[in-house]
Amino acid sequence: MKEKIVVDPNIHFGKPFVAGTRITVQSVLELVKEGIPFSEIIQDYYPDLLTEDIQACVQYAIDIVTTEDIHITAVA
Repeated sequence: MKEKIVVDPNIHFGKPFVAGTRITVQSVLELVKEGIPFSEIIQDYYPDLLTEDIQACVQYAIDIVTTEDIHITAVA
């Protein structure tokens, strides 16, 4: 599933996008955040996507959060 998301510095200033398209992960995730069903995202917004592409966008976000270093500083 990782090969479905691509980063290319020459496309969208290096923002991750769905392979074979110019659809950014961010654009897809914003629709998911709004509660729009995957089928509706495909039908009404991005007919070039597959359900697996949307799932890959969600997984990409999970992977980013999982690998993120969180530094907490105590507030006095």
